[in-house]
Order: sequence, then C-alpha cells, then structure tokens
Amino acid sequence: YIDAAMVGHIGASATASIGIVSSSTWLLHGMLAGLYMSFSIQVAQYLGADRQEDARGVLRQSMLFNLFVGLAAAAFGIGISRYLPGWLGADPALQADASAYFAIWSAALPFTMATGTYSSMLRSTGDALTPGLISVATCLLDIVFNFFLITPTRTMVVAGRSFTVWGAGWGVPGAALGTALATAIGGLCALGFLLLREGPLCIRKPGSWHITKACLQNLWKVGAPLAAERAVLSSAQVLLIRIVSGLGTTAIAANSLGVSAESLCYMAGYGIQDASLALVGQAVGANRRDMAKNFAWLCTGMGIGIMALTGVGMYIFAPNLMGIFTADAAVIALGAQVLRIEALAEPMFGASIVASGAMQGAGDSTGCFVLNLVSMWGIRLTLASLLAPHFGLVGVWMAMSFELTMRGVLFLVRLVRGRWLDKGALA
Repeated sequence: YIDAAMVGHIGASATASIGIVSSSTWLLHGMLAGLYMSFSIQVAQYLGADRQEDARGVLRQSMLFNLFVGLAAAAFGIGISRYLPGWLGADPALQADASAYFAIWSAALPFTMATGTYSSMLRSTGDALTPGLISVATCLLDIVFNFFLITPTRTMVVAGRSFTVWGAGWGVPGAALGTALATAIGGLCALGFLLLREGPLCIRKPGSWHITKACLQNLWKVGAPLAAERAVLSSAQVLLIRIVSGLGTTAIAANSLGVSAESLCYMAGYGIQDASLALVGQAVGANRRDMAKNFAWLCTGMGIGIMALTGVGMYIFAPNLMGIFTADAAVIALGAQVLRIEALAEPMFGASIVASGAMQGAGDSTGCFVLNLVSMWGIRLTLASLLAPHFGLVGVWMAMSFELTMRGVLFLVRLVRGRWLDKGALA
C-alpha cells in the first residue's frame, strides 16, 4: 500500500503497474500465510494447555518450514515474473515495471514469511505490542527507503532553505526494493526477539528440532484448509484484476488505490482477528469452551463496531483518502465513488474477518474455507462479471460490497450455531 501511494506522484501508469500484480502478490503471500498461521494456532493451543515444550517444538519446526518453503516460493515468483503481467492482460507499457516489481517482491518472500510467522508466534503468547511495533517500524523504514529509491536526486526547500536530496530514481522497481529491505529488517527483528527474550517460546531453552508427526498432522488439518482459503480469496482477486484490466489505466489505478485507501479502515479488523485467534486458541487448548465462545463474540462485536466507525469515516472522507495516494483528478473521482459504495459493507466485513479468526483459533479452518469459497466465487465474481460491462469499475465494487455483506451474514450464522467449537484441541 505504501508503494502504491509513493509512486502515485509519478503518474497513473506507475500506480497501475503495481496494481496489476497486486492480486498475484496477495495470492502467493496468502497461501504461504495460511500455512504459517497453522503453526501459530498450534502454539496458542499448546500454551493454553500449558504444554510449553510442545509449543517451542512447533516454533522450531516453523523455522525450518520458513527456510525451505520461503526460498522455493521466492524462486517460483521470480521465475514467473517475466510473464505474469501479460497473463493478467496488462497494457504492454505497464509490463516492464510490473514484472520488475513482482520479481523483487518475490525475492523477499523468505523474510516476509519470517515476519508473519514470528510476529504471529509472539501474539500467540499474548504479546501483541511487540509485533505491532515491528510492523510500524517496518512501514516507516519502507517510507524512508522508498523516499530515496523511487525519485531521482532533487532539490527540496525546507523552512526557506534549499537542500539537494540524493535519489536513485528507480521508480516502481525502487519501491519494490524499499519494501524488500524493510521487510528483511522486520523479519530479522521478530526472530531476534524470539532468540533473545525470555518467555515460553524462548528457543534458547533445550528442545528438539525434529519434525514430529503431530505437527505434520496439525499442519495438514489446519494449514491446508487455511492455504486453500487464501488461494480461493486471492485467485478470485486475480480474476477481478483481469476484469478491471479491461476497463483502462484510470480504472486500474483507481481500483488499486481504492483498495489501499480501504485498507486504512479494515486493517483494524485484521488486528482484532489476530487477537481472537490467540485468545480462542488458548481457551480451546485449556478446554474452556465457554471462554472460547465468549472471546469469539467479544472480539467479533469489537470488529463490527470499530469497522462501522471507520466505514463512516471512509464514506465522508473518500476524496481525501484518495488524495493521499495520488494527485490524478480522474483517479481520485472514480476512487472516491467506489469507496463510498464499499463503506456500506464495512461492519459486516468486520464480522467476517474477526469471526473467521476465532473459528481458526479453534481449529475450524475448513469451515472458513467453505464459506469464503461460496462467497467469493459464487457471489462476488459472478456479480462482477455481470455488472462490469454495464457499470465499469463501479459495478465491480457494487459486487464487492454486496458480497462482503453476505459473507458477514454467513460467518455470523456459523458463529451462532457453535459447530466451529466441535473441532476440539489439536494433537
């Protein structure tokens, strides 16, 4: 999101170059995130059951998993980067920058996985502050690196005095490199906390590095549906980008930056999702079904309330939010229009985000996969393909708003029924 915002001053084409491959970054990262989240769910449940040695064993196995899978994913992303923009129907003028961005982003995947895995591990222990600070630091570093790597050397005036500021002038590839460097530092910081700080997951304590049958069983039981869920959501986004790519550069840029602006509203929901996963996971591990259910409803209610408020803000300040990311008047106008459509769905979007985290913390990742499959592929894609030819980008976002509302309803119904608690603790 920072990259899309900071290349916005270059022009709509630079923004569109990132936007055209953004759904593919979601797809690749989402599948990996689904797998590494299964490790943090195991850790939360083991800590709830006071099985600290087992929790540290899962952490060690996750480190090995990150190393091998992260490198393989990086090689895969770099390998397809040359062809990906063409597969997505990008304009030839956008393909060089889009390919370079995706290749550099892919090269940093081992560090991206490290950041996600070790931050989620810290949250599983009840420490949400440390990974939050790491995320903030990573974003600030991204801004600093991008500042010097995107724009060429220029003269800036501060308090009436002129300064020459060095810049690499690498444009879109410079934004990718800035993100890669910031992510690498963030991943190493998260690993450093687990290595150096005392606590239930301190891996300096004695323990085995062997891959265990229980961990593999839990990885398959929870991780496979989680990865499938992320693949379902992100592959649908890829197809949506394919639909949007036929609507022109302005629509691509407005769609990409609209998603970035919306993220300022829904990221709070994902923060509460992390909390619900850890809280419900520990309660299930302690065999406290009553506590798990209370945590699930408390967190879901918070998610709905907070995202309702941010939705109101998004509706009122839609043009201002778009103005943060670009100065292009046409992009701002179209982006503000679609943001106001999306704002209506934010409360139910919050319900689906947080309720899914609670269910996943209880081990019910299969149920979440099925609900997202029905919602994304059965509702959003169908409606978007029908509405886009008649209403353009507005039609795509109308489909998105309706689908997110229905997704929230589906998750609330499952939360009420309580079957998600029947999965029980992991092995």
